[in-house]
This record gives sequence, C-alpha cells and structure tokens, in this order.
Amino acid sequence: METNGNDEVEKLKSKFVSAWHNVKYSWALKSKTSFSRNSPVFLLGRCYHFKAEDDENPAENRSIESTDDEIVMGNVEEFRKDFASRLWLTYREDFPALPDSALTSDCGWGCTLRAGQMMLAQALIVHFLGRDWAWSKALTLQSLDAETWTSMAARKLVATLEVSLQGERPVAPLPFYEAQGGADEAHSHLKEVYHRTVVSWFGDGPDALLGVQRLVEMGRIFGKRAGDWYGPALVAHILRKAVDEATIPELEGVAVYVAQDCTVYSADVIDSHMARQRAQGPDADFPMNCRAVIILIPIRLGGEKINPDYFNFVKGILSVEYCIGIIGGKPKQAYYFVGFQDDSLIYMDPHYCQSFVDVSKSDFPLQSFHCPSPKKMPFNKMDPSCTIGFYSKSVQDYDRISKELSKILKPSEKEKYPAFTFMNGHGRDYDLSGPAEKREWPFIRDTRRAGATAGDFVLL
Repeated sequence: METNGNDEVEKLKSKFVSAWHNVKYSWALKSKTSFSRNSPVFLLGRCYHFKAEDDENPAENRSIESTDDEIVMGNVEEFRKDFASRLWLTYREDFPALPDSALTSDCGWGCTLRAGQMMLAQALIVHFLGRDWAWSKALTLQSLDAETWTSMAARKLVATLEVSLQGERPVAPLPFYEAQGGADEAHSHLKEVYHRTVVSWFGDGPDALLGVQRLVEMGRIFGKRAGDWYGPALVAHILRKAVDEATIPELEGVAVYVAQDCTVYSADVIDSHMARQRAQGPDADFPMNCRAVIILIPIRLGGEKINPDYFNFVKGILSVEYCIGIIGGKPKQAYYFVGFQDDSLIYMDPHYCQSFVDVSKSDFPLQSFHCPSPKKMPFNKMDPSCTIGFYSKSVQDYDRISKELSKILKPSEKEKYPAFTFMNGHGRDYDLSGPAEKREWPFIRDTRRAGATAGDFVLL
C-alpha cells in the first residue's frame, strides 16, 4: 500500500510540475518578430524578399520580381505560408507515462528531442510531399500572444489540481481516408492524408513510431532516461535508430546516416541509398530499390562559444535547397534553426507546453503542430554544438549535395579547418580508433561549461 501511495504522489507531483511548466514556458511571449524589408530572408534553401515596390506604403507589400533566376523570390505571405507549413513539435503534457518513469510531460528537458523531431519531420514532408508543399490552412493560424497563452496556462494549472489522475489513452490504428471529387481534389486530399499521417508518427502516445515515447526508449540504449538532457549529437543517433526500427512500409524507403567524427563517408551514404527495402526480404529476386537518405552531421563550431568565422558557413548551409535545418540552440536550450536574415538565425521554438493530442483519432486537430510566428536570435548566441541535416533523394542527389557543400566547406583565410569533410570509401576503411588530426580540431572538444545559462534575447 505504501508503494502505491508513493506512486500516486509521484504522479500528482509530475502533473503539478507539468502544469507549472505550462505557465513557465508560456509567460513571456510577443506576437511579432521584426524583419528587415531591405534584406533577403532564407528559409530552408528558399529566399524571400519583403521590400515593397512602393517603399512609402509598406502595407501594400506584394510579390517582388526576381532579378536572379537562381533565387526563389516571394512576398511576406509566401514566407508566412512556407514557415507555418513546417511541423512544429513542442513540449506536451498529460500524455501516457514515459518508459520506466512517472513523467507525463517532457517539459524542461525534452527540447533537443523535439528539435530533432522537427528536423526529421521536415525531411519526411519533403520526401512524401516535396519542398513546394504548403498546408492549405497555414495562413489561418492565430498568432501567439501572451494574454491568450498565460490565461490558458492558468486555467490548466487550476484544472490539473482539481481533476483525478487519468490512465493511459488507447491508441487506435490510423484510419483509411477516401477522397471524393475529381482528380485535382483527390490529389489535394491525398497530400493532406500524408500530412496528417506524418504528424501522427510524431504523436506522444506509446504507439507513435517517432514520438517522444519511442525516442526516450531508444535513448536508454545510450544510457539516457526520461528527464535527462539530450545533446544534438546523441539525438542524431536516436533518430537513426528510431527510423531504422520503424515497422511500416512507408518508412522502409527512408534511411538515416549519421556522420562519424565530422566526416561523411561517401560509400556508406551510397550503400544506404542502394540498400534493399526490408519488405522485399534478403532473398528477393527484385533489383535493389534506391532509398532516400537523411544525412545528419554532428559538428562543433567553436569552444565555449561559437567561432564567428563559422557564421557564413551556417548561412551557406541554410541556403542550400537540400538542407532540412539544424538541431542547435543556446547552451542547454535547444531550437530548430530553419533560416536566417542578416546576422540573426530564424528558428522554431519547442519551449511551449501544449496539451496531449490523441493522434489516433481520424479528425485530430492539426493547429498545435504548426507555428504561425517565427523567432530570431543573433548568431553569436548560438551554441557551438549542433547537428545539421540534409535530405538526399537518390545517389545523383548525393553527388550534387557533396559537390555543392564542398564549395561551402572551403576554409576562408580566417578558418583553419572545415566544419566537416567528405571522404571516399567506407568508415570501416579508416582506423577511427587511432590518432587522427580531426580529433585535435578545436571545435570537436566538448568544452561546454557546466551550468551555462541561456542568455537573453527577445521572445515572441
């Protein structure tokens, strides 16, 4: 009886802490982020210009004619639609308890897992829907404002203390959708089905293939438990394992490759592209199918602080059309970097505690999985430890990616070493256990200060 009593106390404590985090991570919000109308804005390889044709009337800002065929131009609404169509995965509360834990929320510790989920989700959206896809309701999202969020958080805090503890919610299989109407309507409906299905994979129930429950379970293999802090390099390996062990046909056409010691071994990536899909079996007589490969590269861009010489490198990465973003942030506070303007990074923030959504329902709401308000942060606030990601659809894509990135990786006069390298052959062809010059590179040493603070910047 005493054990049961302690369990109930721990559950109640967990729910109280979760509700408090809802208030804490919803308190200091602003509804707008300032963007310059005179500088281009880059978002995951796309470039937008906000400058109005009539500078004296910015309210009538519309599309700008392109003077450079290699740059995708667009107006403010096109940028907003593009940004709001990306999947936004944040802290959640009141989901079933995490493995070997009484925790029913990841508030305060799961931000890097959420940033990793967002980058993986972007890769899957590109894989199934293409980079041009935009959610039809992206421009209907309500802006985040402090009054709305804090009043909601206060109500949830009171409600949590009044209601009794709830058990785990049953998770039903994904529903089958039928489209009505013509070919165009059916095609649009199919895209929305894929959109909803990808979101469901990142749900917070125990059956979600790429949800926080599964990621925490994978983290136990690496010595992590629910409530621990996860670094961007570790999250890359957890994502690889989660995708590799996914048991649905849709994900058999996708593989995740994680670079070793800041080195991408081309033969390993090509092997990942050419591997047989698991559904065929090892003895199938079918030719090999080319899988898409999500390339994750953990790197370090300085010692205790980011080296300013790498600012242009980060800009170059986020300007490449194959880029799926960066798992990064400030010390001990992870964000998902998706673009930049001038000397500021644009990011999606996982530090909002939202309620559990049962994604097993056919009509579960999608609004909380999309963010209407981008945030900006100065480059010099960026933690040097991060993981960058690319989506490669085919071997031909990988060839183009490696050639394009090789140009970005050429060190400048100030830089002594590239952030990472491409090498021919397999990783096993090299003695990674022996002395290597790469392990002496200054940005590989983990010099993170214990107890580093988050720093100050304007929150939305």
